[in-house]
Amino acid sequence: MSAERIDLSFLGDRPVAILGLGKSGLATARALSSSGVEVWAWDDAADTRQAAAGLPIVDLAQADLRACRLFVLSPGIPHQYPRPHPIVALAQKAGCEIVCDVDLLARAQPDAAYFGVTGTNGKSTVTSLVGHIFSGGERPTQLGGNLGIPVLGLAPLGREGAYVLELSSYQLELLSTPIFTIAVLINLGVDHLDRHGGLDGYVAAKSRIFRGQRGQDTAIVGVDDNQTSAIYNYLKDQGSQTTIPISARRPVAGGVYAEAGWLIDDTGGEAVRAVSLAAAVNLPGSHNAQNAAAAYAVARVAGTKRETIAQRIPTYPGLAHRQEAIAEIDGITFVNDSKATNAEATARALACYEAIYWIAGGQGKASGITALESELGHIRHAYLIGEAAESMAAALEGRVQVTISRHLSTAVRQAVEQAHADGNSGAVVLLSPACASWDQFANFEARGDAFRAAISRLAQGADEAST
Repeated sequence: MSAERIDLSFLGDRPVAILGLGKSGLATARALSSSGVEVWAWDDAADTRQAAAGLPIVDLAQADLRACRLFVLSPGIPHQYPRPHPIVALAQKAGCEIVCDVDLLARAQPDAAYFGVTGTNGKSTVTSLVGHIFSGGERPTQLGGNLGIPVLGLAPLGREGAYVLELSSYQLELLSTPIFTIAVLINLGVDHLDRHGGLDGYVAAKSRIFRGQRGQDTAIVGVDDNQTSAIYNYLKDQGSQTTIPISARRPVAGGVYAEAGWLIDDTGGEAVRAVSLAAAVNLPGSHNAQNAAAAYAVARVAGTKRETIAQRIPTYPGLAHRQEAIAEIDGITFVNDSKATNAEATARALACYEAIYWIAGGQGKASGITALESELGHIRHAYLIGEAAESMAAALEGRVQVTISRHLSTAVRQAVEQAHADGNSGAVVLLSPACASWDQFANFEARGDAFRAAISRLAQGADEAST
């Protein structure tokens, strides 16, 4: 087998069942197969099974799961709430150990360091920013998990290497192997409550990132919301690991925080101005100050010099679909924030701009849009798409001018026309949906790409008109 693959041959004595053949499930199945492990792979969707070319497909509903070494569950499939998937229930009845792909990585690569990042919003930015800080090669690093490459598609690392993993609540509730020498919880909003049996279950799932940490390990915790602040205080009182607070709103003793356009490093009790946030043009807004504080703290704990971090944070290129400035056409800036799938994330984007022509909607969340109400004053007009258009229009009635556009391309055209009619200098057309994408798009990336394509057509038309 290739030296660049994770070796899972230690699991080869019995079959390993895999339910769900999306990105992580396929990567898991291929890593196991290439290691000589017998795989029983299954997905409920026939077209997904057909796309899994070369993998052994076994109907797990008919299989004897008692024969399996492990049952690997893809994170999107429920195993507790609102009710277990029927095949998961069979695995539970058979006494089969249910794990996620991160468990397999941890067992296969026990000598590497693991840095985990979670939170309701910002975890992709923090994970990629940590990777950018480490990009100078001082330490072999692999990034993946809920962001980018599934963990079993990563390369093996030795004792000097570090896996920087973004983790969703779905992954964390499955993860049984405590591995994180540095664990980050940025913030907690209201999300995925149906999958965790309510807010308490969601908070408990996120808190599992700190499970098993000991004195030499570090917990980095945001203290800008009530939930994470309570978790920080609990961890600090327990004293099982080192705890570092981070904040975008106020000074925090012994932590990292934003103040007057700077990241302040007080981890040594000195309150040193460490990084100019004004220079980090791809990290706009106070929420990104919190993200930068988290990434800075990870890098410092990992041994990166303060001067190195100060040089690299301002050169961070940003992520696609996260407040991604796509273009400026005729004085209008177009920002793709398709990753904002809940109201808390959208509120953070709305706070960054004035004169916003806001495109929102999709498959609504149970929590609605209450969390963004304090930022409605930035919106000049809202253009609503997808299943949630009517309910969002009702919630915004009397406070924001609303057009039900239904479709994204229509919303872009209407927003541009209105911005020009209003004569708003510095107008921003912002796609920040506050909703999931699955009603009209395969995922938030496809939605963002559709927005980008609409802007490209607009730019082409503007170019043709000027010639």
